[in-house]
Amino acid sequence: MPCTVVVGGFFGDEGKGKIIAYLARREKPSIAARGGVGPNAGHTFSFRGKTYKVRMLPSAVLNPTTRLLIGAGVLIDSAILLNEIERFDVYDRTFIDAQCGIIEKVHIEKDNTENHLKHRIGTTGAGTGPANADRALRILRLAKDIPKLLLYIENVSDLINETLDNKENVIIEGTQGTFLSLFHGGYPYVTSRDVCASSICSDVGIGPKRVDEVLVVFKAYVTRVGGGPLRSEVSNEEANRLGWAEFGSVTGRQRRASPFNMDLAKKAISLNSATHMAITKLDVAFPETAGITEYTKLQNEPRKFIESIEAETGLTVILIGTGPDVDDVIDRRKP
Repeated sequence: MPCTVVVGGFFGDEGKGKIIAYLARREKPSIAARGGVGPNAGHTFSFRGKTYKVRMLPSAVLNPTTRLLIGAGVLIDSAILLNEIERFDVYDRTFIDAQCGIIEKVHIEKDNTENHLKHRIGTTGAGTGPANADRALRILRLAKDIPKLLLYIENVSDLINETLDNKENVIIEGTQGTFLSLFHGGYPYVTSRDVCASSICSDVGIGPKRVDEVLVVFKAYVTRVGGGPLRSEVSNEEANRLGWAEFGSVTGRQRRASPFNMDLAKKAISLNSATHMAITKLDVAFPETAGITEYTKLQNEPRKFIESIEAETGLTVILIGTGPDVDDVIDRRKP
């Protein structure tokens, strides 16, 4: 803080939503701004026995004092956004940039019927790829063209920069994961834009010198949905046995799984200029860690796992997720 960018280090599904929800409750940022592609990314987090899912709003939604911004680079599905605003009752603190692109029915239909996208690439069907294609052609409608969104229009870039000028805390939330980047992932099995930290900053309209920290989030194992390479992939049966079986929050498809990949982690750190790391779902890889919130209470094997990642990457793991609840976190920044 004051400006922290949070990005995924693998193929998405790393638990960014939980980490951002935790940071928002602890740090109480003035602003949480979402970059990334759009509603094809679902962030899930649990708090006090209730599970929350967001596809458009930032995952800081539970902190009542945080303004929730969506940057100009993000695609908006108006129905999904308005539903989330109503569900979380955040009418007075949600702001979207006038330049946000709008996903329409034609984009969703194309995403779900075009053989290359749906069956070869394995897209979520949310319409983001076709909408971004139209944006590149300069024919996509923008938020400023949609009457029912006009109440929420704001110059997001100006608002964030003014907040940073006032030395207030800001969280910039990325979506998907580094290796789904259109430029740096396993093309063509990627999303329709770059999703590394530099692009997330561009999405919300801040320059690189405004960023104080880049927190890259890894899971204790690797998962991905859709097509594309996944080194050391295990079978669904093995994933079930290991407790790694997961299902996409947008598509409901079972995620493919593999062990933690150190090479990918080091590459993600380089691509994002990461300053710190978070590791989630340590309790899934090491069930004995469930609910632990103090690093000194970790047993030898999970501690060695964390320390091996730090030794290989040269960065500190500052946050460790040990359960589904937002507060099931080992925060190594605490005294």
